[in-house]
Amino acid sequence: MSGKKNLFLAALAFSALLPWQAHAGTYDFSFAGSGVSGALTFTYGSATDAKYPQALEVTGISGTFSDSNNGLNIVNATAGPLVPVTHDTPEATNLLAPDDFSRFAVATGLPPDNGGFLTYDNLFWPNGSPPTASDYPLHGGALDIYGLMFSIGDGKYVDLWSNGDISGSGIGPIYGAAVANHDQAFDYVGAVAAVPEPGTFAMLGSGLMLVGLYGVRRRRAK
Repeated sequence: MSGKKNLFLAALAFSALLPWQAHAGTYDFSFAGSGVSGALTFTYGSATDAKYPQALEVTGISGTFSDSNNGLNIVNATAGPLVPVTHDTPEATNLLAPDDFSRFAVATGLPPDNGGFLTYDNLFWPNGSPPTASDYPLHGGALDIYGLMFSIGDGKYVDLWSNGDISGSGIGPIYGAAVANHDQAFDYVGAVAAVPEPGTFAMLGSGLMLVGLYGVRRRRAK
């Protein structure tokens, strides 16, 4: 009996060294927009952003991503792995960016206000994201305005972010997606909708106009 007890205690001690196993969870996220769609599952543990304890760090991603815009023929590409977080320093005026704020340099093809970068932080917000940029008040969504970035193979990466909950639109958070590598951006879609969202597709155009008033592209470069 003592042997079994010792084995149990050893297993218990080992599991204590791996707290993420006890707290790991998953979140299913599907979206669709103009030419792009995806069905993803985020895996996260107990680790949080050093600045925002309510933001859980995504540790893995699975699922598929499709994009038919600009001559792309990406059909159910396998999502993953995540692009590692680099803890870059945001602009000095941006006091709200998470500690996990990161940049992905893209040489050409992005909107000018992006400054040659896509941004990401690979954070999941179970209760919706707060404002995470000093000059951009819109917020809300399972992701924040920087979002997460992952590979889809063939040297291409997807950046997926939330533009926030457009107050008064009735459609909930609007998301955005980009496909790029370090040489060029292949696609940049400012409005995709989480699925299902009642009434979302009928109101997506007006929601994007409201997002544009806040300068989505400019704040993502910060």
